[in-house]
Formats: sequence, C-alpha cells, structure tokens
Amino acid sequence: MPCPPKSRLRQRQSIPGWVSEGTRIHDPLKGRTGIVQFIGEFEDPKSRVLMQNAVFARPEGGGVEWVVEDPSSLERP
Repeated sequence: MPCPPKSRLRQRQSIPGWVSEGTRIHDPLKGRTGIVQFIGEFEDPKSRVLMQNAVFARPEGGGVEWVVEDPSSLERP
C-alpha cells in the first residue's frame, strides 16, 4: 500500500501583534482588504505545504476567502 506524500513544512511566519481573528486587514500582495477569519495551521492540498501561521481573510460583507501569502506584510487599512 503506497504511503501518502509527506507534507512540506514552511517556516513559521510572523504575524503582526495587532492582527487577530476579526481584525480588519489590508493584504498588499493581493491588493485586497478584508476581515481575518482564522489564524492557525493549514496544509495546502495542492502543494502539500504546511503553514503553521496561516491567515485566512474574507472581504467585508462576504465573498471568497483567501490565504494571506506573507502575514508579516499585512497593513492596517
């Protein structure tokens, strides 16, 4: 029986101290502004990369959620 591919661990990325779930943020790499929905461990199903400080955000008022590529780059809107 074949083993599933191992996850690749991405370095823990620092998140600014002012960011928490429910915080309004601006993601300059995506050019989007939204609300943080979740901060925690996430494994990208396509790349199998495990992110220990993944930040998920969604547009205010609803819409498609996205994963912040570099949490340390987040800005206050």
